Amino acid sequence: MTQLDLDTPDGRQDAEADANAPLAELLRPKDLSQVVGQEGLLGPQGRLRRMLDGGELASIIFWGPPGTGKTTIARLLAAEAGMEFEPISAVFDGVADLRKVFERAGKRRGAGARTLLFVDEVHRFNKAQQDGLLPRVEDGTVTLIGATTENPSFALNGALLSRAQVMLVERLSPEALEALLLRVEAHIGSSLPLDDEARAALKAMADGDGRYLLNMASSLAGLEQQVRLDPAGLAAIVAGRAPAFDRAGEQHYNLMSALHKTLRGSDADAALYWLARMLAGGEDPNYILRRLTRFASEDIGLAEPESLPRALAAWQAFERLGSPEGELAIANLVIYLATAPKSNAAYAAMKAANRAAATTGSLMPPAHILNAPTGLMKDLGYGRDYAYDHDDPDGFAGQNGFPDEMQRQRFYTPVERGYEREIGKRLAYWDRLRTEKSGGGK
Repeated sequence: MTQLDLDTPDGRQDAEADANAPLAELLRPKDLSQVVGQEGLLGPQGRLRRMLDGGELASIIFWGPPGTGKTTIARLLAAEAGMEFEPISAVFDGVADLRKVFERAGKRRGAGARTLLFVDEVHRFNKAQQDGLLPRVEDGTVTLIGATTENPSFALNGALLSRAQVMLVERLSPEALEALLLRVEAHIGSSLPLDDEARAALKAMADGDGRYLLNMASSLAGLEQQVRLDPAGLAAIVAGRAPAFDRAGEQHYNLMSALHKTLRGSDADAALYWLARMLAGGEDPNYILRRLTRFASEDIGLAEPESLPRALAAWQAFERLGSPEGELAIANLVIYLATAPKSNAAYAAMKAANRAAATTGSLMPPAHILNAPTGLMKDLGYGRDYAYDHDDPDGFAGQNGFPDEMQRQRFYTPVERGYEREIGKRLAYWDRLRTEKSGGGK
């Protein structure tokens, strides 16, 4: 049993496939029992299976990468539930097309029949179009099945999400992809001309996309069978699939989050992997460098004061060199940041200071640290009793810098790592002197 999916806009399935149809069309599953790779949905305890066994099909948003079976499952659901399948594409169809579907669905409803409205790429509908679905979903004119490759939390409005269940359609595992290849070989009556390593490479190229795998297998099916291809021979015939990436979508944030957190975890190798994934996917290197510069300030800070200048230097180097040569400067920076000591003490200190500033209002600085450029200001006590630190034998007078009405607070607590260990020693030294000079040490 295997899973295949074309995710075509119209979702058509002929009763008898044309012999000249694409391989993926010829091998489409005919019922849900033939779908594999989605046990969480269609297994004995799967969410969809339980819903169907309960006799009620609710509106659903299928969320998953391309070529994982969203359109196929929706069409087969309609067949199993005894519903008319009405497919539209949010890329090609609009409000006028929806109205026609609703008219047909209304007539069926009057005759006691139900309609499953399948909206491919539903995230491409704007807010008004998404809102236009709601009344017909709510009154039962249609049961909505939407398919999206984007995170529904960001791509769909809350009103639509509240009326549908979001179900994750998983990228196909190597086992599911192998099942597809076996089905291809059963269909053509012979094995694909691949050695074991090339077969594994073919599945890796597909990157979880069953439709893509079938398209590549189709190009191999007509080759001479005498010679089995190795990975190099395979690469010469079929093109590798670019890693999934969308500079404006969820992958943009997911991969940046992975890079940021592996840097924070001092995992240089993993950080380099995520950097490579982002660059291969077409991410803007300037965006990556901006985030790395932020990381230098936020997650390393004064534990390694050189990290921020190095981030800026790498950014400048990339601007001078361009791609691909400048990408090595980014890689050097990633390794440096990953292996540097980490501290968010400055970040935490600034947040604490912001909270204190917001709660203490407009307290004046203590008069002794104010300048007095006019006679009036001198008469008011500005600058009176100010102790000039450079005149103190310790170079530290220890005077209070907080408002008179405010208790002294400690915002910045350095960690015992990197350069901040030395900063901690300085702060402890000044704390001791401040206590002595204020009379607390007597």
